Amino acid sequence: MSRVYLDYNASAPMRPEAIEAMNRAFAAPGNPSSVHAAGRAARAMVEDARNAVAALIGGPASTVVFTSGGTEANALAIESAVATGSRRLIVSAIEHDSVLENAKASGAAVELLPVNAHGVADLGWLAERLSRWDAADGRPFVALMHANNETGVIQPVREASEIVRAADGWLHVDAVQSAGKIPTDSRALGADTLTASAHKLGGPQGVGALTFGPRATLVRRQHGGGQERGRRAGTENVAGIAGFGAAALAALKDRDIDPAPRDAAIARLTATGAVVMGEGALRLPNTLCVALPGWGAELQVMQLDLAGIMVSAGSACSSGKVKASHVLSAMGQGDLAACAIRVSGGWATTPEDWAAFAAAWEEIQSRHAARHRAPAA
Repeated sequence: MSRVYLDYNASAPMRPEAIEAMNRAFAAPGNPSSVHAAGRAARAMVEDARNAVAALIGGPASTVVFTSGGTEANALAIESAVATGSRRLIVSAIEHDSVLENAKASGAAVELLPVNAHGVADLGWLAERLSRWDAADGRPFVALMHANNETGVIQPVREASEIVRAADGWLHVDAVQSAGKIPTDSRALGADTLTASAHKLGGPQGVGALTFGPRATLVRRQHGGGQERGRRAGTENVAGIAGFGAAALAALKDRDIDPAPRDAAIARLTATGAVVMGEGALRLPNTLCVALPGWGAELQVMQLDLAGIMVSAGSACSSGKVKASHVLSAMGQGDLAACAIRVSGGWATTPEDWAAFAAAWEEIQSRHAARHRAPAA
């Protein structure tokens, strides 16, 4: 059986360029903090990658801090804001758990920024809330992701940044799902801090980055050596970083994903009564979140897997947990939230992959409907 991988939002397949870059790094000795020739060569790999990632997400290379992934990068931004005086955090209700849970664990008070039925942040609510900010709560901190990992809905980050800046606040943007798929420039978006992750765009797992602007002060979470210009202690993961840089450069060349194959699949699914989450909003061109009332997400995922189609039920970071998506619940989807699956393509996905998914879904849904059809009177 041929298998079709459509779970890029969980982790994209490694790009050949990233594998080649990592193999070169694996073959070379040297600590990037050493001053001898091998150390300088390792340092050059790290800095070349830093330049590439900076080109992908915006800002000078000197403001890019490599981390162990998007989760650590988000935590570094949140904990830095709290350490420098933010005592109340506003976090959108659809943020990834790495933002929500780190905000809750930070010791600061947390408020949720609501979204509408399409999954778009309510900027009217944000403006009104910041207009009555209590100085005792310190500097306002707002976290609003660039694109949602489950629905693909793109958020009005630029507009939000203007509201936050008027309140002298700090805007943090989780761009893990958008970087490498749509233009993602931290400066154009008005982000004070912005995060990205290598494995979402064809790099290795376990490598991320945080970029920061002049209005953000980073306070390191790990203590030890002076790596990453004193912002993150620990010997750099040279091979992983090199792979990240190579994937970033490749993504810059082929970032324009054609949504037509996905949209053709949508037309086939909605003809059977399926509901597309966030359909009324601007979405990532590679992402589809779709539900059918009465057909549980976990069952869909398993049946599609048996048919050779690999998709997921919401965020991969919550896999194995039988619970409704907090993202879809925040959108007011009710019971439908437990019936939604996420289908996501990327750099190696073909139109035939999307067509194969749609055909498998139609066949499985037809069998499901037949089993649950009411008997004739």
